Amino acid sequence: MSTAGERQRFLARPSFIELDARERACAILDPGTFRELAGPFDRLKSPWLPLQGVVAQADDGVVIARGSIEGRSAVVASIEGAYQGGSIGEVSGAKLAGALELALRDCQLGRPVRPVLLLETGGVRLQEANLGLAAIAEVHAAIVALRRHVPVVAVVAGLVGCFGGMSLAAALCSRLIVTRAARLGMNGPEVIEQEAGLAELDAGDRALIWSLMGGEQRVATGFADVLVEDDAEAIAAEVRRAFASPAGPPRSEQVETLIARLAGIDGEHPPEPAALRTLWAREA
Repeated sequence: MSTAGERQRFLARPSFIELDARERACAILDPGTFRELAGPFDRLKSPWLPLQGVVAQADDGVVIARGSIEGRSAVVASIEGAYQGGSIGEVSGAKLAGALELALRDCQLGRPVRPVLLLETGGVRLQEANLGLAAIAEVHAAIVALRRHVPVVAVVAGLVGCFGGMSLAAALCSRLIVTRAARLGMNGPEVIEQEAGLAELDAGDRALIWSLMGGEQRVATGFADVLVEDDAEAIAAEVRRAFASPAGPPRSEQVETLIARLAGIDGEHPPEPAALRTLWAREA
C-alpha cells in the first residue's frame, strides 16, 4: 500500500470470509430482498448424524435464500463451512439440488432465476456417504441443465475451500470466482497426505498447498475465472458482472483443450506450480 489512507481502506473493507453462510447470502443479494427457504425453523435435520453421536444442525449447514440481484429474481445456496466442514449429506444435498431444480423449472417457464452457489465444503459427508454422493450427482445434473438457460455462478472464498464432489460442481458452473485464500481441488491436502504419505504432499506446508491449489494458482491455470480480494462488496460486484457479461463455453465442454494440456505434462517429471502457470497460461 502506497499511503496510510489506502492501508486504512484495505483494513476497513468488509471481509466476505469472516461472514457466516446467511451473511454471505445477504451480501450477494440486493439489500432487503433476502428470504430464506427451508430454514432452521423448518427443522430439516440429518436423521443420520445423531445415530453416530453427532449433533444435527437445524438447517444441515446449507442456507437457501431467494431475493434479487440487480432487481432480477435470484437464488443463493450458501454452504456453512463451520458446520461439519461444509460436508454434504442427504438433507443439505437435497436443499442444494432442490433449489437448482426449482430455478430450472422457473427458467423453463420463462421466469429466469439467477443462481449463485457459495461453496465452502470438503465434499461428501462421510457419515452419509452414499446418500451424500447421490445428492451431489443431482446437483451436477441440475447445474448442467440450468446453465443452458442462465449463467450458474459459484464463489469459493475460504477458509474451508472446495473439495471432493463439490469441486466438480464448481467446475461445472458457468463462472467461478475465487479469492487468494480459496483452495480448490478434487482431494484436500490432508486426504492426499493420509492416503499417499508425507513424501507425496505435506499438508502442513501452507505455502506449498496454496501454490498448488490456491485461488491465484487456479485462476492462472484456467480452473477458475476471476480472482478477487476478500471484500464482500467486491465479490458481490463480480457476481453481478458474471450475469451481465456472456460466459464462454464451460470447462466441461472444453474436452479437447484439456486433453491437449494433459498431453504436455511429463508424468515422470511433473512441472513445479510456477512452471505450470507458464505451460497452462490462460492465453495458451
